[in-house]
Amino acid sequence: MADKMPEFDGKNLQAYQTDMLPVYAPELLRQAELAAGRAYAPYSHFSVGAALLLAGGEITLGCNIENASYGATVCAERVAIWSAVAKGLLSPDMPPLALAVTAQPCALCLQVMAEFAKPDFPIILPAEADFGSYENSYQVWRLSDLLPRVFRL
Repeated sequence: MADKMPEFDGKNLQAYQTDMLPVYAPELLRQAELAAGRAYAPYSHFSVGAALLLAGGEITLGCNIENASYGATVCAERVAIWSAVAKGLLSPDMPPLALAVTAQPCALCLQVMAEFAKPDFPIILPAEADFGSYENSYQVWRLSDLLPRVFRL
């Protein structure tokens, strides 16, 4: 399992995200699928995993963690983002490069992503939920496609 991807040189974020996508997307999806295997989902039985690629090439993982109160449940995407923040690897000044997730992100997770990522931030999903072989089997959405109206203060 790779724990580091090609590092971003800081010159052109959009070019890196586009040009390097075929390199990092399959591995990020594999990492997200592994993270989904660690989910704690005794109520929904719906496991989700996320893999967040950071500017330094590091990857933080997240999985959904449910709670009997339901409101205390957290999604995989937020776990990955908060983990990166806790490690000092993510801030609005150090935006992430990409996120792979095994299920469509909810609006709450998209809003959390918008706190740290640019509108063209790539969100990588498996094509037609086909897990296992991702070489040319993924779809990419931009944050602005999924959350066109971000809440800002």
